[in-house]
Amino acid sequence: MFSLDSLSFSHRFLALPKSFYTQVEPTPLDNPRWVAWNQDLAAELRLPNEVDEEHALLDVLSGSLSNEQIKPLAMKYAGHQFGIYNPDLGDGRGLLLGELTAKSGQTFDLHLKGAGKTPYSRMGDGRAVLRSTIREYLCSEAMKGLGVPTTRALAMMVSDTPVYREKVEQGALLLRVAETHIRFGHFEHFFYSGQHEQLRVLADKVIAWHMPQCLTADKPYVALFAEVVRLTAEMIAHWQAKGFAHGVMNTDNMSILGQTFDYGPFGFMDDYEPGYVCNHSDYQGRYAFDNQPSIAMWNLAALAHALSPLIDREDLDNGLETFTPLLQTEYSRQMREKFGLLTKQNEDEKFFIRCFAFMKSEKVDYTRFFRSLSNIDSNGITPVVDLFIDRAKAQSWVESYMLRCRLENDSETERCRKMRLVNPKYILRNYLAQQAIELAESGDFSLVHRLANVLKAPYEEQPDAEELAKLPPEWGKRMVITCSS
Repeated sequence: MFSLDSLSFSHRFLALPKSFYTQVEPTPLDNPRWVAWNQDLAAELRLPNEVDEEHALLDVLSGSLSNEQIKPLAMKYAGHQFGIYNPDLGDGRGLLLGELTAKSGQTFDLHLKGAGKTPYSRMGDGRAVLRSTIREYLCSEAMKGLGVPTTRALAMMVSDTPVYREKVEQGALLLRVAETHIRFGHFEHFFYSGQHEQLRVLADKVIAWHMPQCLTADKPYVALFAEVVRLTAEMIAHWQAKGFAHGVMNTDNMSILGQTFDYGPFGFMDDYEPGYVCNHSDYQGRYAFDNQPSIAMWNLAALAHALSPLIDREDLDNGLETFTPLLQTEYSRQMREKFGLLTKQNEDEKFFIRCFAFMKSEKVDYTRFFRSLSNIDSNGITPVVDLFIDRAKAQSWVESYMLRCRLENDSETERCRKMRLVNPKYILRNYLAQQAIELAESGDFSLVHRLANVLKAPYEEQPDAEELAKLPPEWGKRMVITCSS
């Protein structure tokens, strides 16, 4: 039996000045109960493997029962939302419970999402609903399986508390794990409110806690910004290569460590559509898939402005100028791996442009296309050609691709083996998430658990999960998701 006494929380953020947060007790939900527990992550955090009988742990981690080791707080931050600065932000429905030290020695935040009202809830009720909680639980772990920098999900709980959105829904809770919950918006808050000494404190803590290598730099704050730029560029390259659209790239949703944060109206592309918009509220397409690199640059510029009391303008500009080359280099590396074309040839750029234009015009499924290319060694070219309406043109393109592959150093078998390591068979398509949600709302969490297990190994062949790799039905393509949670 697991003992609560074995828990050992630290509270680094609580040691910061009061302007950084407000201590808030969670508002308990009615009859909370476990519905998902991430055993792999729990093991890393020295938590029990099974929690079905761990009622004491449930009471504490759901916020139903206070514990001297848990000292909840709501962080204060601000941010640009759809390009407009909003000073009145902060943890409006989530509480930082404390930090746990993993077996590796690394420290992780444990955050309870859906814990009730805080001083930063504005007009909200501080709750999370089952629908959005399932989506975040599944996608954060799916992204981990894909190798994308991300926050994690430790557990999901459901309750009998009604929550009122467009309809009455079940109140739920998510236990989120992250190296930090510090966002671009934290820096913006202290800059725009004129608290520049607190801005310096925050920068010092980010360096000390997460980027100690910056301490030995000639200009530690410049090194801090350079590292944020690098990490953000790598994250965006992953998003673009995997076909992932975040949906709400506000500065308050941007992790200072370049980790995918705050899963809301996200979506993986089905048909290849560069202008894909997954957010029902994004009427102008600000956060469309192909806009994500430029929006990331915009957000970094907003962060640079917030850091201007600590860093000279020239150094900030120099840091920003590195973003696009870093992103392009990493994105190019990942895309070459996806195509299996690791050498660089003179006509490659034209080849890639022609390929993506053809995919767009034919509305070819992004994930299935690359996985089919990866299986040419065993399945031949027919599955690739079958993805296109214009089969003659597809046949011609595939033949040109095979000719290009001959310029590589690997055999076809070895090339395809490596391609299968970077081209997933399984992704969290929105229609699959929706099916899991509908079943869960009727009390059946079987598909939630099944998806969670399959998505941990998205690159592997899983014969008993073939139907989860099928092309989506027409109704499931290009689903737009609301921000309401």
